[in-house]
Amino acid sequence: MFGPEEGHYALALACILALAQFILPLRGAAKHDRRLLMLAPLLAVSQLIALALSFFCLVWSATHDDFSVQNVAANSAIAKPLLYKITGTWGNHEGSILLWALILGICGAAVAAFGRNLPAILRARVLAVLGGVSAGFQLFCLTTSDPFARVWPAPPDGQGMNPLLQDPGLAFHPPILYTGYVGFAVPFAFAVAALLEGRVDAAWGRWVRPWAVAAWCFLTCGIALGSWWSYYVLGWGGYWFWDPVENASLIPWLTGTALVHSAIVVEKREALKIWTVLLAIATFSFSLSGTFLVRSGILNSVHAFANDPARGIFILGLLALVIGGSLLLFAWRAPSLVAGGMFAPVSREGSLVLNNILLCSICAVVVTGTMYPPFMQLLFGRTISVGKPFFDATTIPLTLPLLGAMAVGTLLPWKRARLSPVLRRLRWGALAAVVALGIACWALSGILPILCAVGAVWVIGGSLTDLAGRLGLSHGFSHAWARARSLPRSAFGAAIAHIGVGITVLGLTGMSQAQHAIVEVHVGQTESLAGYEWTLLGVHEEDGPNYHAMIADISVRRHGKLVTVMHPSKRDFAAQHQNTTEVSIRTNLISDIYGVIGDRHGTGANATYVLRLHYNPLAPWMWLGGLIMAIGGGLSLSDRRLRVGAPKRAAQNEEVVAS
Repeated sequence: MFGPEEGHYALALACILALAQFILPLRGAAKHDRRLLMLAPLLAVSQLIALALSFFCLVWSATHDDFSVQNVAANSAIAKPLLYKITGTWGNHEGSILLWALILGICGAAVAAFGRNLPAILRARVLAVLGGVSAGFQLFCLTTSDPFARVWPAPPDGQGMNPLLQDPGLAFHPPILYTGYVGFAVPFAFAVAALLEGRVDAAWGRWVRPWAVAAWCFLTCGIALGSWWSYYVLGWGGYWFWDPVENASLIPWLTGTALVHSAIVVEKREALKIWTVLLAIATFSFSLSGTFLVRSGILNSVHAFANDPARGIFILGLLALVIGGSLLLFAWRAPSLVAGGMFAPVSREGSLVLNNILLCSICAVVVTGTMYPPFMQLLFGRTISVGKPFFDATTIPLTLPLLGAMAVGTLLPWKRARLSPVLRRLRWGALAAVVALGIACWALSGILPILCAVGAVWVIGGSLTDLAGRLGLSHGFSHAWARARSLPRSAFGAAIAHIGVGITVLGLTGMSQAQHAIVEVHVGQTESLAGYEWTLLGVHEEDGPNYHAMIADISVRRHGKLVTVMHPSKRDFAAQHQNTTEVSIRTNLISDIYGVIGDRHGTGANATYVLRLHYNPLAPWMWLGGLIMAIGGGLSLSDRRLRVGAPKRAAQNEEVVAS
C-alpha cells in the first residue's frame, strides 16, 4: 500500500493538481469566476495530501530496506540506525528535492488555511503562483530526479549514507533550512500577485510581513544549525568556510532581512513599494538559484548532491521561467505602482533604507565572491580561489556601519526626526560601548575585531534603551510592568532579534581570537595551549552500529586542577570506506575547549597520535545569538495584530462576479 509505485503515482497526481492550481485560479481571476477562485484552496490542500503520501512512501521504503529502490540502495543499509534511515531520505539529491516540494506544498496549504481574510482574487493569484512553482519542482522530480526509480536485480544490502550525514544535527538541518528557503516563496507569490493586480498598499505589506518573518526565522535557525554541525562534526575547529552552499544560504538571508524591514515601511507609510516587491522576487530567486546551482554541479561543494547535464538543463530552464518571468513582469508592471508617502532622510524610514542598502551591498559582495571563480573557470579556463580573507576584508567594513545604524534607527520617529534627542537617549549605550572599547583594546588583537566588539555592544545597548523607553522604566517597575502587558509583542520581538545580532557578532569576534595547535604525541605526553595542559591518557577501540571507532581519553588541566576529560573519536565506516571524526567539546558558555583525534602512526608502545586542540573564546555565543534572533522573530509572529490585524483595503474592484 505504501510502496514506491504508490509514491510515484502520488507524486504524479500532485504534479497534475499543482498545474491545475496554477492555471484555473489565474483564469478565475481574469474572468472574475468565483467557482474557479474557490478551487484554489481546495487544490492547494489536495496537492499537499498527495505530496505527503508520496514522501511517506519514500520513508516507508527506506525504513523497510526496500533496496529495489535505487535511492534507498544508494543511501541506506540494513545496519544503519532507524533514525538515519528516516532522515537519510532527504540526505541525497532526489530526496531533498521531494522534501523541497513537500514544504512548498505545506506553504500553499498554509496560505489557503490562514488566508481566508485575503481578497478572493489576491488569494487565488498567490496560490496560483505557488502552484506553478510547485509544478516545476515536481516535474523536476518526475523527469530527472525520480526518488522512486527502481534497480534490478535488487542488491541484498545498500551502500549506506554518507557517514558525515549520520549525525542528529545534520539530520534535522535540511528540513529547517529548506523551510526557510521555500518559505520565501510566499512573499514571492504575493509580489507577483501584486504586480498582476497593479496594486501594493499598507494591507499588502501587513499580509506579506508575517510570511517573510516566518521564513526568515527558519532560515536563521537552519544557517545556525548548519554552522554548528560544521563546527562539531567536521573536526576542523571552524564554523564557516565561505563554502558555496554556505554562501547560498547567506545570500537570501541578507535580502530576506532587508525584505522584513522594508515591508514595515510599506505597512506603516506605504513607501518603498517597488523596492519591496523587487526584494521579495530577489530573495526567492536567490533561494532557487543558490540551491539548484550547487546541485547542478556548476558550483563545487562538499554539500553538492548531483552533477548531471540533464538536471542542469532542467534547472536552468526552471530558473529562467521563475526568475526571468517574474523580473519581466516586474519591469512591465512596476512603473504603474503608485508611489507612497515622502519622508526625510533622518527618520525611521530613512534608517530602514540605509539598512537595506548596506544589507544588499553585503549580499552583492558575497554573490560576487561566490560566482566569480566558477565563471572565470567557465569563460577563461582560469582556476582562482576566493576565501575567508576576501570575504572578511569586504563584508566587515560594510557590517560596521550597519551595526552603528541599528541602534539609532529603532529610536527614530517616522517621517521626520532629529538626531540629537535620539543620541541623548543613547548615552548609556554609548557609555557601554566606550567601556567595551577599553576592554576590547586590552583583550583583542586587530582593529576590526575591536570595532566589531564595540559595534555589538552598541547594538545591544540601543535595543535595551528602546525597550526601556517603551516600557517607561524611568517611572518605576510597577509602571513598566503595566506597560509591558499592553505593549505589542512585535516590539519585544524586534528588540530581542537585534540583541541576538549583537550576541552573534560578539561570538564571531571572540572566535577571531581562537588558539589552536596540531600535535603528535605518545600516550602520557602533555602539551600546553591557551594556559591549559592537555594530556593523552590513553586510546581504546569500540564497535558502533555500522562503524569501528578509535577513542582517545584526553585530560585537560589548568594550574594543575582538572578541568575535564575529553573523549574524541575517529570512526571507520567499512561499507563506505570512509573515516569521520567525532569532536569532544567542553563548554562553559564563555569558551569552548575542543579536541579531535587524527591518525595513528606506529604500533604498540611506540604509537603516536595526531591531536588537534582548540581554545575558542565566546564560540557558543554565535549560535546562542542565532537562536535569540529566531526567538525574536517568533515573538513578533505571535502578535495577533501582525497575524490577523491587516488594515482594510479601500474598495477597488474587490467584488467577484459569479459567471
